[in-house]
Amino acid sequence: MILKRNILIVIAIISFSNSVFSQWTQEKNKGFYKLSAWYLEADKHYTDTGETDPNTTRGLFNINLYGEYGISKKFDVIAYIPFFSRSFENSVVSGTTGEVIEKGEGFNSVGDIEFGIKYGILNIKNYAWSTTLSFGIPTGSSEGGSDGSFQTGDGEFNQNLRTDFGISYHLGELPVYSKVYLGFNNRTKGFSDEFRTGLEFGANIIKDKLWLIGKGDVLNSLKNGSLNSQNSQGSIFANNIEFVSLGAEINYYLTPKFGVSLNYSSAVSGRIIYASPSISGGIFLDIK
Repeated sequence: MILKRNILIVIAIISFSNSVFSQWTQEKNKGFYKLSAWYLEADKHYTDTGETDPNTTRGLFNINLYGEYGISKKFDVIAYIPFFSRSFENSVVSGTTGEVIEKGEGFNSVGDIEFGIKYGILNIKNYAWSTTLSFGIPTGSSEGGSDGSFQTGDGEFNQNLRTDFGISYHLGELPVYSKVYLGFNNRTKGFSDEFRTGLEFGANIIKDKLWLIGKGDVLNSLKNGSLNSQNSQGSIFANNIEFVSLGAEINYYLTPKFGVSLNYSSAVSGRIIYASPSISGGIFLDIK
């Protein structure tokens, strides 16, 4: 039961990174804004040894607003606001009698908000290098529901420093870009710090209309925190989680500025995380 309550919905970290699909900063007074919904439901999880075990079906759903705005040619301000977040557990029903063995439950609140600033270090020809400092504000609930295990936040203030390097080019007539990133997340209140890295590849399949994107992300815990993931009662945002995740995204411009997006991501290996995919979809406004 303790482990079940401590499975981290870490895929949220991936989907919460609703970054613009490229590494370039915005021009002054330009911006990218996205309103989206994110959903994950899982009946199995990776254990602390990397194996998979079943669990009572749990999940998380949120509606969020993400924005990047260029305050100068070099600096962007960034905000991620999950203004509605729901942590839930489905009822446990007997497969033979149909009797409800354990009644389901849900808890709603605001999630953890993030603010940040991005600085464009280099932008020469087809190359771009930027760095981003973001702050995770514990505005979600770390003790929700009847037993305190339905969380919409981890209750800690964290600082994430990340740098991105990318290049745009052509494959034949096809405009594409590739980028890699490295990041370090300093976590408070006994949580272990984290090392993050990943890569992304995007292709403009239909000129000025359709972008297809593939992503890979890796998170490693430094395991230097004092909080034991097995003892963090009531928190599904556990300590010392790790994962390797793959994802794909479609962005389609309905007009030169307005479009829709769909994302699918899943951890292919991990520790103390759900072993199920997440799906998100939304609308975006790209003011260039």
